[in-house]
Amino acid sequence: MSRTLFICGNWKMNTTRAEAVALAEGAARLAAETPAVEVGACPPACYIEAVVAAAKGSPLVVGGQNMYFEPKGAFTGEIAGPMLMDLGCMCVILGHSERRHVFGEADDLIARKVKAAFEAGLQPILCVGELLDERKAGRTETVVRRHVTSGFEGLAKQQAVQVVIAYEPVWAIGTGETATPDQAQEVHAFIRGLLTEMYDADLAQTVRIQYGGSVKPENAHDLMAQADIDGALVGGASLKTDAFATIVAEGAKAKGQ
Repeated sequence: MSRTLFICGNWKMNTTRAEAVALAEGAARLAAETPAVEVGACPPACYIEAVVAAAKGSPLVVGGQNMYFEPKGAFTGEIAGPMLMDLGCMCVILGHSERRHVFGEADDLIARKVKAAFEAGLQPILCVGELLDERKAGRTETVVRRHVTSGFEGLAKQQAVQVVIAYEPVWAIGTGETATPDQAQEVHAFIRGLLTEMYDADLAQTVRIQYGGSVKPENAHDLMAQADIDGALVGGASLKTDAFATIVAEGAKAKGQ
């Protein structure tokens, strides 16, 4: 089954407003010039409106980096799904390793956010992945199974099929280390098998699974040439227009698009 490649930049806590607009303009051109690839950008929340404006008229998918599970209320410092929608977002990253391990977000909290994203009309990008000591202990599949099953808990098939999963081995995020294409493919195939158990083979073959973890121009082709890797969630390299463009081009080439 053909799955549209989805390559999305996670800008994290970076850029000024002017830098965000410049990056958005470059990403918007890239999205327009590469129709076979879905191109996305997740800027800091304070710049979403500026990025949406800069991307107007282009197919660039703009998303949030996080959200709370309540639609409104006394939750100082949080941002709600309806707020992201109101700004023009189409998707939202949930369960990123930095949210799990820096801010202590637990599986059940992330699951509530996934449901809230659907209620708000946003497509969730659910991040899953193991720590280095968990990989060394042979617990990669145990951890990934827990992240996926909890994140999908209570989702009907028509919702589950819309979730984008981002496999991010935590030991490879921002470290310069990258899972080898074979290591990444092994986990992606495991996730697809898990989705078959949870739902059915058709859904498992439809859901897109990105790889995230020090994706760069030099490794993008080999990673996305793998059968079960359907794109990338790109961190640092997405802050450089040329590097991000190369990743998109290499991904398209790897899939023969």
